Amino acid sequence: MKIAVPRETDAVETRVSATPDTIKKLIGFGATVVVEKDAGKLSRIPDQDYKDAGAEIAPDYESTVGDADVVLKVRRPSADELGAMKKGAFVLASMDPYGNEKDVEVMAKAGITSFAMEFMPRITRAQVMDVLSSQANLAGYQAVVEGAAEYDRAMPMMMTAAGTVPAARVFVMGAGVAGLQAIATARRLGAVVTATDVRPAAKEQVESLGAKFVAVEDEEFKQAETTGGYAKQMSEEYQKKQAELVASHIAKQDIVITTALIPGRPAPQLVSKAMLESMRPGAVVVDLAVERGGNVEGAKPGKVATVAGVKVVGHLNMAGRIGASASALYAKNLIAFLETMIDKEAKALKPDFEDELLQATVLTRDGKVVHPAFAPAES
Repeated sequence: MKIAVPRETDAVETRVSATPDTIKKLIGFGATVVVEKDAGKLSRIPDQDYKDAGAEIAPDYESTVGDADVVLKVRRPSADELGAMKKGAFVLASMDPYGNEKDVEVMAKAGITSFAMEFMPRITRAQVMDVLSSQANLAGYQAVVEGAAEYDRAMPMMMTAAGTVPAARVFVMGAGVAGLQAIATARRLGAVVTATDVRPAAKEQVESLGAKFVAVEDEEFKQAETTGGYAKQMSEEYQKKQAELVASHIAKQDIVITTALIPGRPAPQLVSKAMLESMRPGAVVVDLAVERGGNVEGAKPGKVATVAGVKVVGHLNMAGRIGASASALYAKNLIAFLETMIDKEAKALKPDFEDELLQATVLTRDGKVVHPAFAPAES
């Protein structure tokens, strides 16, 4: 059983899909692990560390994945990358299939069996495999760090002989994994933190972290959560009431962090240009949803834009801005999932496609797109 760890080719990707610790475990399963030269360079993992863990170092991509049974990646393989993989190879990655259906079809035609890690069900046994949570947690932390870096004042209140510096006011929009970590981080830095979310369960979580909850708490709000724990799309009437409340609140904030995403849909716009205009000059807004169209009007992917005197931070791949930490968690997510498909006695792949984890995540198999959200309708 050969497992390949190629170098990521995306210009903004710093992460790698395996670490020396996870490679030791893979070798313990009886696998041969091949890592492409410099695969871990941007995550501060030199090739020698991989060699010391027992991996082979391949000079290029083709020799890394050529005859691999399993390919571990951070991002979906491109058409060029697929050409070097053997048919039937298992590929585990964050596939980002929504809006990229043609790329999914290309993977199917290449004959690979692909697994979308972001589709991992949120059940107890899969918590250790949940890439969305592990990476969102780091993105929420880094959003506060980036916001503080752009904000040209101190975050905590400081009382000095020369006078008092007031604490920064931070408003977090969306209290999922990323939002809750943003709240905790901003609180650690001494900011006065408020937060909002459409899910009623979020109120208790926000308040447990020492932040104040801001929301229109009507009947629709009380039922605004899917069984999977995600936020539902709210009615136009509710959105209008919530926008009015947020608009009055946001005008008083120094840093705003937006985290709202709805699976399979463009990110909802939460902050309009008019709201930005109401904020004080020098205020900062960090948009964590910029890769999905953005929560903030005027946000530019990969840029720090200035809109009405407000800095709008639109960094891509926020978790990847702390690649070493992000890789360590992502690699553990991957190996925990892969382990469910390995027969440890035979030291070979033995996937059970009736397993709910595989059923939820398998995207392409046997030359077809098989995930129900993307598979063509049968005539």
